[in-house]
Amino acid sequence: MDKVRAKKHLGQHFLKDESIAKRIADSLLGETSVLEIGPGMGVLTKYLKDTSAVKALKLVEIDSESVVYLNENYPELKQDIISGDFLKMDLNGIFPSSYAIMGNFPYNISNQILFKVFDNHDKINQVVGMFQKEVAERVVAPSGSKTYGILSVLLSAYYSGEYLFTVSEYVFSPPPKVKSAVIRLVRNTTTQLDCDENLFVRIVKTAFNQRRKMLRSSLKPLNMSLANIEEPLLTKRAEQLSLEQFIHITKNINHD
Repeated sequence: MDKVRAKKHLGQHFLKDESIAKRIADSLLGETSVLEIGPGMGVLTKYLKDTSAVKALKLVEIDSESVVYLNENYPELKQDIISGDFLKMDLNGIFPSSYAIMGNFPYNISNQILFKVFDNHDKINQVVGMFQKEVAERVVAPSGSKTYGILSVLLSAYYSGEYLFTVSEYVFSPPPKVKSAVIRLVRNTTTQLDCDENLFVRIVKTAFNQRRKMLRSSLKPLNMSLANIEEPLLTKRAEQLSLEQFIHITKNINHD
């Protein structure tokens, strides 16, 4: 098989510029096992398999045509190519210990990938990869900025994020309509939040669902008493709150 046809419904934009693939592979910190999501025709795979920092490499690919291509062109990885949907995968047991997730991520599921990373922070020690620029900026945005959102808060609980570099749309086939960017998320030392994590996630999502409103109004859908939360906090909007302040609210909201 010469090449794989990009499928719009899978959000496929194949990276053509190998120098960028090498930069992504070289951005991995420390030695770790790696799960590559959506390898397509293996442009990044080619560099990951020969990177000394990659202790073990597995690929997950939903597109059956790409799986055939990868099996033909990377026969040495045949046992490590998983034909399936990353979003539906059980991430336990893929490697014996924690691992990194890397890839030129499919743009139509990039948010879901990041929510799954949050849910599996005990297994995923690092994320290095390509997102549409807008998502990349949102993930690493500090509180108080307009791009700060749900993923900014959730991921900052367990990861420190870094925007590495911007990528032009013209290095892909077909070119996407937006610019892209490579970011790196590295697991921090937090093992557990000092609050009810499920409630924390609900509060963050509810607050940002009406991000222009003060917390006093935006948290009303929760039907919980805000009596124990300081007045200055209730007059802020979600985008003005730090991770620590969201944790504080979670601990003090009355949810009996």
